[in-house]
Amino acid sequence: MLKKEQKTNLQVTKNFNISEMEYYDRVPEKLLENAKEVLGSLQILRDACGKSITIMSGYRSPERNEEVGGATKSQHMEGNACDIKVKDMDPKDVATLIEKLIKEGKMKQGGLGIYPRATIAEGWVHYDTRGVKARWNG
Repeated sequence: MLKKEQKTNLQVTKNFNISEMEYYDRVPEKLLENAKEVLGSLQILRDACGKSITIMSGYRSPERNEEVGGATKSQHMEGNACDIKVKDMDPKDVATLIEKLIKEGKMKQGGLGIYPRATIAEGWVHYDTRGVKARWNG
């Protein structure tokens, strides 16, 4: 198992710091702009729903991505993706709101995966800023 790295302390928006994307792996400097972009979109989501957002998984090194069984071309390795939970919101409702914000041009088009589970608290949503539409259910 890989060990955790020192986190980056860089406030990007009112509510998000780069460190929130660094559960295990530090975002490489060359990917910081990607990470800032996805956090900017998450700030728009947070402002729209008025609820806190927990990032469960953000940047992953290729080694970490392989360790957790991530897709071979995962956007997490590019610093473009976050798996999130929104307080007291069902993942399907979170995805619906993200779709609305994308349609309104407020959030960047990208990947959107819904991972519903037995309870709202267990489910999550994957959002990434790859620039092209991709949708799936996990």
